[in-house]
Amino acid sequence: MASFLQLLLAWLGGCGCAGRLVPPIQGTKAGPFRGNMSQRWERPLLRSRRSWVWNQFFVIEEYAGPEPVLIGRLHTDVDRGEGRIKYVLTGEGAGTVFVIDEKTGNIHVTKTLDREEKSQYTLLAQAMDRASNRPLEPPSEFIIKVQDINDNPPVFLHGPYHATVPEMSNVGTSVIQVTAHDADDPSYGNSAKLVYTVLEGLPFFSVDPQTGVIRTATPNMDRETQQEFLVVVQAKDMGGHAGGLSGSTTVTVTLSDWSTCCFRRSAFTVFLASHYELTGSYQFTVVETAPPGSVVGRLRAHDPDEGENALLAYSILDGGDGAEAFAIHTDSLGQDGIITVKKPLDFESRRSYTFRVEATNTIIDPQYIRKGPFKDVATVRVTVEDADEPPLSPARSIAWLSTRTALRGP
Repeated sequence: MASFLQLLLAWLGGCGCAGRLVPPIQGTKAGPFRGNMSQRWERPLLRSRRSWVWNQFFVIEEYAGPEPVLIGRLHTDVDRGEGRIKYVLTGEGAGTVFVIDEKTGNIHVTKTLDREEKSQYTLLAQAMDRASNRPLEPPSEFIIKVQDINDNPPVFLHGPYHATVPEMSNVGTSVIQVTAHDADDPSYGNSAKLVYTVLEGLPFFSVDPQTGVIRTATPNMDRETQQEFLVVVQAKDMGGHAGGLSGSTTVTVTLSDWSTCCFRRSAFTVFLASHYELTGSYQFTVVETAPPGSVVGRLRAHDPDEGENALLAYSILDGGDGAEAFAIHTDSLGQDGIITVKKPLDFESRRSYTFRVEATNTIIDPQYIRKGPFKDVATVRVTVEDADEPPLSPARSIAWLSTRTALRGP
């Protein structure tokens, strides 16, 4: 395996721009280039100042072979194989990370490299006369690139996430964008090409596989039914294919409130001296001597919304005797409907009243007006109790008896 990798690295070193550097041909004149760029780069590189021949070298990161790995060779055409040339390497990592055979120009890497720590090394090569130790040519700069492997999983740097979206939002409403980071090289292969998927949270939410934008996927999500959702999103590299590394994060999505309550008759709760009858009406009792303004009872329509979306208003419907004898108003908290006596009552004249009370939301978002009605009606029955009336005064009794005696005569 090690020998195969060495051969691979040597081959990679031979894949770059490998033209021989020689002086230009005398008496020739360069004309305009015709053709594509690939054809142009196939021509030898001509330079009058240098006679080096090398390629851009590569070394695969994280390789830990038993011996130094050959990654390429430096050569100058001044070297005619007579053994009088000595190759010298200076620059980043020279002598420690990279070593050169001064006779052949072969370069070896001696340590395991990590592209995420350092992606490339810049070095200088020079050909020296072995006997005099004098340079035969000026030094030339070249680069050794560390080639990436898929050794880093995607990481969500800002998770876990929290987001809020209005209940009853349309399908496709944007909730939040999650982003994962992959430390591998995005310019090489698919090691840093990420694909996002939802692991938990379906069918309520979806995620764009390329951008990581989370959107609603189910219509009519009701906060009163479920207020909070936990969504788990995964990012996988290698374009999402098998063998890719992955990371995940959580997104807590809370549904914000808007006025959704459509009151149900069974949702009314009655307080004070009253009860809900099986006939579907609410029963209250009030003594006939109760003065105007006296509280008869309280009604509450249950609205599971919150804040101003749960504020209610009450009214008596149908007009008639019920509306003339009683009034209803909302308490200071905007929750209860308080029924009060509006005018004096008389047991002998009327012993009961039946009327309807309507509860409505005071604030309704216009965009959801079609989802109404945002109200409900309950029937209320008030029974007037007889009160013990005081006896007639003695003066009135005497006057009445005297009148009757005068009418009959002696």
